[in-house]
Amino acid sequence: MRQVVLYQDEDGVWIAEVPSLPGCHSAGETRDEAMDNVFDAITVWVEHARAHQLTVPAEPGTAEIRQIESDAA
Repeated sequence: MRQVVLYQDEDGVWIAEVPSLPGCHSAGETRDEAMDNVFDAITVWVEHARAHQLTVPAEPGTAEIRQIESDAA
């Protein structure tokens, strides 16, 4: 299981990032599309790492999510 950070960018595109897998991210026009796409990205990332005898980082297992309102741009 991997934690995914999901958010909308300034253009309304949904971005999905996997903090425990450096460079592993995807996007979609909807939340569901972004999640489907990032699932594929995780699979490809792990398969590539294993094929090249690279270490697949462990998932840290804990997370805390906070939303902070800010007027700063």
